[in-house]
Amino acid sequence: MTYVRPRLPRRHLRQGLLIAAALTTAALVTGCQSDTGSGAAAPLSLGGLTGTADKMPDGGASTCPLPYDMAAAAKAAGLEGAVGPGPVKADGDPVATAEGGKRAKPGEPLAENPGVLVSCTFHIGKDDVEVHTVATGKPQALAPLAPVIQRLSGASVDELVAYLKQAGGAEAGKAVVTGSGNVAAVRLKLDGDGDASLLVGLGEAGAGSPDRTKQAGDLAGALAGQLP
Repeated sequence: MTYVRPRLPRRHLRQGLLIAAALTTAALVTGCQSDTGSGAAAPLSLGGLTGTADKMPDGGASTCPLPYDMAAAAKAAGLEGAVGPGPVKADGDPVATAEGGKRAKPGEPLAENPGVLVSCTFHIGKDDVEVHTVATGKPQALAPLAPVIQRLSGASVDELVAYLKQAGGAEAGKAVVTGSGNVAAVRLKLDGDGDASLLVGLGEAGAGSPDRTKQAGDLAGALAGQLP
């Protein structure tokens, strides 16, 4: 399947197979929240997130299937402006898409290191916000998103390799921001084995201001903190 939305990762994952392979041979395994019947959300796990991704229609979904409260996260990060699903300029493309799981094809990163990725688009004020939740059975889960990180941040290959090493080795819950100041990753804790990360792209690269860098990190940290 080919995603319609150019900002979401399927096309970029395929275009970046060589980059991802050069950086790591790791694979994805992740989990998601689900209803336990008691009103409590289940811990993030490979099986849960895979189930969420597999249930998503091939053409994507009009809402994010993960329980992110973008308005609350934006407030915590000090970001102002209207908050909602989808990009600032609605174009009819899906708000959410999924990779891996039953959709994984031989040779793709999420098949080589079996795992899953759920991607959602929001907007805050004039900025589009991409939120990618990814997990792998083996480290590091962030590696298959190397082409996405490069697209969002404009990083060179050397900068990309250094960033993946830094973000992939960070403590769970700690946001690591790219030099461009608009992309942040947070390693997530999984219930069970595996490695998982949350990647957030806030607007365009190049702002580079200390305030924007802090906001990107705070936004990613706030979203990660919403997961059980």
